[in-house]
Amino acid sequence: MRSFRRHPLLLPALLCALVVLVARPTEAMGVGDGDGIGSGISARVAQLYEDAALATEQYEAGRQEAGARRAQAEQAQALLDGERREIAGLHEDLGRMARAQYRTGGGLPVAAQLILADSPDALMRSQHVLTQANLALAGSVSRSRRAEARFAADEAKAKAAWQALEKRNMELAAVKDTIERKLEEARGQLQGQAEASVAAGSCRGSVRLQQPTRNLTQPWVAPVETYELSAGFGSGGDRWANRHTGQDFAVPIGTPVRAVGAGRVVSVSCGGAFGIEIVIQHPGGYYTQYAHLAAVAVDEGERVDTGQWIGQSGTTGNSTGPHLHFEVRVTPQMGSAVDPVPWLAARGVPLA
Repeated sequence: MRSFRRHPLLLPALLCALVVLVARPTEAMGVGDGDGIGSGISARVAQLYEDAALATEQYEAGRQEAGARRAQAEQAQALLDGERREIAGLHEDLGRMARAQYRTGGGLPVAAQLILADSPDALMRSQHVLTQANLALAGSVSRSRRAEARFAADEAKAKAAWQALEKRNMELAAVKDTIERKLEEARGQLQGQAEASVAAGSCRGSVRLQQPTRNLTQPWVAPVETYELSAGFGSGGDRWANRHTGQDFAVPIGTPVRAVGAGRVVSVSCGGAFGIEIVIQHPGGYYTQYAHLAAVAVDEGERVDTGQWIGQSGTTGNSTGPHLHFEVRVTPQMGSAVDPVPWLAARGVPLA
């Protein structure tokens, strides 16, 4: 019997086969002033981001399930190993009994035993011993057969468990790969349209995205949910004439960008070093800027709430790669920026 330790868990490659995630429709939930194609791509990217997040969540759940199944499979393997040792012991007992019967004359015919017996009592004792030996042998044969049947059933269950686990993880990986492939293709289309808008110096107009359910209790949030901090405020480099005036968040193209707080959109523009950008005025005299976008989801003069999706990140303008350039200013224009990291931290939003 082969061991099932040779069946590895197929954890990566997406997210769990019992159930296969089906990507939800990714059509635009609504369009603004932009052209139909542009609006469709923007909304499709946003929807694919949600689908990818759901797929990832299910994939992680599948990984946890795989861990639980691994433990079950290891227990099954331990059971099989024990049953294998039990069967080997039973076979050894059977051989020992058979050899003992042969040595004590268990294989002689009854007539021969009558002739060779020293006395009737000796014959009776011999017959009793032989009967007991035969009963023990029959019991051992029966136990051996039951153990072998149980072993075969348990081995089949262990094999089925491994196969189900492998199938589930392969299905999840395929679903995740499909969504991510579609997302990457849509990102490229979105960025291409954004670059065309910047080159023409004319924004396509806002793309109305389906807003996620927000259960925010705090008045301020980070401009993107998941990110890596890259260039910080005041850092130097060949990309800037002086010092860096904001905080960069490294995120893929099409990542939903959020208003860090409630306020009013004072400008939406395309072209220049910042590419597609949005500036929002907040109570208290501060302004926030969101630059290098691939698409916008608000119009100038519109009021926004904390956490509302206002656009999608990109790499338009003077940008060396996909990221969000975020600034905090004391006026709507550049040149009045303050360090956004301590500014957000003072409002209960530490960046890490």
